[in-house]
Amino acid sequence: MKLLITGGAGYVGSVLILRLLSAGHHVRVLDNLMFGGHALLPFFSDARFEFMKGSILDENAVRQAVNGVDAIVHLAAIVGYPACKKHEQLAHDVNVIGTKIIEKNRDRNQLIVYASTGSNYGAVVGQVCAETTPLNPLTIYGTTKTQAELHLLASPNTICYRFATAFGVSPRMRLDLLINDFVYQAVKTRNLIIYEKSFKRTFIHVIDMARSFMFALENAERMIGEVYNVGSERMNYSKEDIANVVRERFEFYLHFADVGKDEDQRNYEVSYEKINRLGYTTTISVEDGIEELIKAYQVIDVKNPYANV
Repeated sequence: MKLLITGGAGYVGSVLILRLLSAGHHVRVLDNLMFGGHALLPFFSDARFEFMKGSILDENAVRQAVNGVDAIVHLAAIVGYPACKKHEQLAHDVNVIGTKIIEKNRDRNQLIVYASTGSNYGAVVGQVCAETTPLNPLTIYGTTKTQAELHLLASPNTICYRFATAFGVSPRMRLDLLINDFVYQAVKTRNLIIYEKSFKRTFIHVIDMARSFMFALENAERMIGEVYNVGSERMNYSKEDIANVVRERFEFYLHFADVGKDEDQRNYEVSYEKINRLGYTTTISVEDGIEELIKAYQVIDVKNPYANV
């Protein structure tokens, strides 16, 4: 299969590409290299790997990128509340307009698998979020991802994934993700301050995210036209739970603050029954992912973990 990965140089894409190439697929990446391209370096020796530098806001670049591919994995986005708040117009342009440009220029026979987010649910208290739960995004990130998702679902050959919160080691690390950040602070500063300690969310390792895209490509006929929560009920943790799992493995000072707010107000539990029924389940636990991160941070030297946010 010949595949286009938008935003392939990023956190998820750089993990996904390795799995796709290993499975024998031809992979084309369209990325503007906003955060650099070091994560792609190992792939250039593979004749099945193709790189195109460009933005999904450039219609000519998109038209060339989608030409001749069987399917598109759409990852390119301004991701997360902090980055979207800092660059509001860019977030809208990339997340909404860029998605519309891709949808407009693809052939209707080309499958799109879209990386959406659980932030689309907003604040849902006392309820388990299923795919039919009304969406109520509270931030620019959630709003723009919701708009893009709804636009794609109105067109044919689309699969949308609402992911749990990502974590884990990737060639293009992100330190703005909750577990990645907690472990980084614990290992590098031996100090962690947490607000809204009881707030819950579910998590998914970046490798399991990559596996879910492989699953969609292999099971597209059963999945087209639908949206799926992607994660595991076994991975529902409060912020306090995560901090305690880290502290069991690495000694640091932990303080629970009375002030501070997550603007996304992510405090909910999610049902993953729909995709589980099809045969997809996650494989990497929070505990194993945290141990992996502790080891990885011994060799990472980042003076400002949010430099690229």
